[in-house]
This record gives sequence, structure tokens and C-alpha cells, in this order.
Amino acid sequence: MSEATADAHGSVLVTGAGGVIGAHAAAEYARRPGWRVRGVSRRRPRTTQWDHLPVDLGDPDAARAGLASLGDVTHLVFAAYTERATAREASEANVALLRNTLDGLAAAGAPLEHVTLYQGGKAYGAHMGFFNTPAKETDPRIIQPNFYYDQEDLLREVAAERGFRLTVFRPEGVIGYAVGNPMNLLMVIAVYAAIAKELGQPLRFPGSLAAYDALYQVTDAELLARATVWAGSEPRADGEIYNVTNGDQIRWRHLFPAFARHLGMEHAEPQPVPLAEAMADRRDVWERLVARHGLVSTPYEDLVRWEFGEFIFTSGFDNVSSTIKLRQAGFADCLDTEHRFLELFDRLAADGVIPPFR
Repeated sequence: MSEATADAHGSVLVTGAGGVIGAHAAAEYARRPGWRVRGVSRRRPRTTQWDHLPVDLGDPDAARAGLASLGDVTHLVFAAYTERATAREASEANVALLRNTLDGLAAAGAPLEHVTLYQGGKAYGAHMGFFNTPAKETDPRIIQPNFYYDQEDLLREVAAERGFRLTVFRPEGVIGYAVGNPMNLLMVIAVYAAIAKELGQPLRFPGSLAAYDALYQVTDAELLARATVWAGSEPRADGEIYNVTNGDQIRWRHLFPAFARHLGMEHAEPQPVPLAEAMADRRDVWERLVARHGLVSTPYEDLVRWEFGEFIFTSGFDNVSSTIKLRQAGFADCLDTEHRFLELFDRLAADGVIPPFR
């Protein structure tokens, strides 16, 4: 891409570009003509259509030095995240990531126009237990400290000072084609199913009966990426928070039998399993599958985060958010969640990420 072509629209920086959200956002911008795309991530992705930057955003000096050459950045997609043991520590660390990025771009003289920030169901208290559904963007904040709130407050403060626009998205249960990103519900199910089949077991929902029957929503990473590009150039998105999901509601009771049929497996009734404990002992099964089928070699700990899947599959309450506000603003994209899961299973198998099921 020539500099002249890149200047036709702008230059975007995606932080957390190795994650399922960031990787798809960077890829979506790269597919659009006229954008220069750079991505920051701790690990270099296998293949990209954009420039990779290994910048430590947690260190203010390293961030300033690593972003010093980005004086042309007009759009920031902030998908970086770091985990900590307590809510307070998580807030301090994740707010620092955002502050260091904004300050580094300012020091580089970047003419920043728009920032996209991602939150999630924890903004409504989904990690605490029951919350009002359908959740709406106007719902009050919960009393527990939350780094989402602290990041948003910082972003709004800096935007007012420096004159750029911002949009906040709240997806739920993000799925997408990504290898080496363990926070991906698609890979939780795909790897769990592959190991169960290798052991000669039927596909069972591994969570609680309450979660099996509860309503849930999923956000496809490609849909979220399209919403991100839309927000970056849509005046109506300035300063707004939007829930963004595929647009339908699902029950795992309906999806797991469909998964089993598609994957050529028997289906059985739910069987609660402590995934984080049980699947840690199945590394040898996965490595056997990798060797037999010549699968993409990915460290087992980077393949799936079982604690994440266990949390989703034991949340025994409806988790539904309203997307009316986003649709009224003009972004009306939607996807059939069951069809999307099956499509992505096939793609993972075709590319040798998971074994062929049939």
C-alpha cells in the first residue's frame, strides 16, 4: 500500500491485535482501501496484512518510544487487556495501558480523530450473578470497582481535552477465527469436542443445567470489526456506548445437539465438568491429535482458556442485551449464531487448527 493511498482515508493503530477482537478489527481495516494499519501485540501473529509493533504499553517510557514513529495515526482501536488478581489491580493496570497509548500517540504528534474502546457484560454485572435483561446502555453502573468504568472515564476526559471522538462497544461471548488466543468461546467448544471424540465420548454440555437453559447472546468477531470501522467514520457514534451482538438469542440446549450432528458425534445430556481442572489433564490427548493430523502447532496453554469456558457454561441466568440503540443509529448487521458456529468449525478443520470430525 502506498503512502498516498493510505492517506486517502487514514491510519489506524490497533492495540491487542493478537487477540480475537483486535485481530479481526485490524484485518477488517486492512481489507478496506485507503487505510494504513498497524497492530500492537505481545506476540507476533503468524500472518497479517498489517504492520506488527511489539510495544510494551504497560511501561510509559517504552510506549512513548515504541509509538514515536506513529505521527500519522488518525484512528485508535483499543483492544489491549491484561489480567490481574483483584479488581483494583486490574483497573490500575488496564487504565495504564490506555493512558500510555494515548500519551504516546500525543507525543508522536498523531492527529487522532477517533478511538474505539471495548467493554463487555461485566459493565452490567454479568460476572456477579443476575442482572436486569435485556441490558441497556443507559443502565446504571454497578457499585463494584470495574476497570471498564475507569478506562471510559479516562478516555472521555482525554477526548474532551484533545478533541477526538470516541465510541464504546459492549460485545458478549465473542467468537471468531483465531489461533493462539485462548479467550475465544469458539475454541473452547471446538477443542473440548475434539478431545471428547478422541476419547470415544459423546458431546455433552459441560456446564450447569441452569446455564444449559438460560438465554445467551454471542458476538461474532467479524461483525464486531465491521461495527468498529463503521463507528470510526459515523458522526452519530460520537461519544456513544453500544451493545453489539449477532442479534439473536440462543440456548445451549439447542446448540449442543446441533454441534454434535454437525461434528459427527453422539449427543448426551449435560454433565457438569470443572473444565479448568479436567482439561488441564488432557494435554496428551490434544498433542496426540496434533501429531496424527498434522495440526497447526499451538502451545496447549495458548489454545484455550478453560476457566473462561467454565465461567460461561456455569452462568445460570439470562444474559441478553438490547441492540436497539445500535440499530437505530444505522448499524443493522446481524448473523445467525448457530450457522456461524458451524461455519467456523468447518474453517478451523479445513485449515488444520482442529482435527477433521467427519
